Amino acid sequence: MSQTLNQQTFGAHAREYITSKPHAKGASLERMVSLAGPQPGWRALDIATGGGHTAYAFAPHVARVWATDITDEMLTIVREQAGKRGLANLRAGYAKAEALPFEDESFDLVTCRIAPHHFDSIPAFLAEAYRVLVKGGTLALVDNVVPAGTVGDFVNGFERLRDPSHLRAWTMDEWRDALVAEGFAIVHEEELSKLMEFSSWAQRHDATMKRLLLGLLAEATPAVRDFLDPGENSTGPTFRLREGLFIARR
Repeated sequence: MSQTLNQQTFGAHAREYITSKPHAKGASLERMVSLAGPQPGWRALDIATGGGHTAYAFAPHVARVWATDITDEMLTIVREQAGKRGLANLRAGYAKAEALPFEDESFDLVTCRIAPHHFDSIPAFLAEAYRVLVKGGTLALVDNVVPAGTVGDFVNGFERLRDPSHLRAWTMDEWRDALVAEGFAIVHEEELSKLMEFSSWAQRHDATMKRLLLGLLAEATPAVRDFLDPGENSTGPTFRLREGLFIARR
């Protein structure tokens, strides 16, 4: 079976996600756990788990968590990390976000963090999340978000040039409308800023591509620069992205 672009991209860089600061230590991870209010008897599902950080954060608070992904290399890492961290209630397995291999109303909690902008269909993912949740179950969701219009188009294009598996980050309004259309009741939403260190963000590329990406950042319009907020720290160039966090009930 041939690999998809997502499988090729994430398989080749799987180990990077264990130490990636935005994934491992981003502020939205702690907020997700706090706002979702996981309970000891809950059955949880983490969709597109990547390096597994969301599953690791929720595992101590629930009875069982499934960490799913479409990339074998990611799942191997999650199993290794679960053993090292003593998370005996964590299981890892293959699942595509838009076609989950679980029965209806199987989970009390579904989580997904910094992944939907890679999905083939976000509406199909939301429909599956709704289907596998019990009535009254919780969806805890975080993803990169962009403004509407040309600024959002630039940010998506900038991200896609660095990572072709990036399809499209949505606006907060798009997420809100899609959640409600699927039947979810939004109980909390917020937008968070995150600092991106260019050296880490672009590390998979050669010097030529890095110069191109930095050039695009430097020559961006004032509106784009206002959103991305380019700067410097001890690691070199930086910029900012934003995440939308939603807690919703089925």
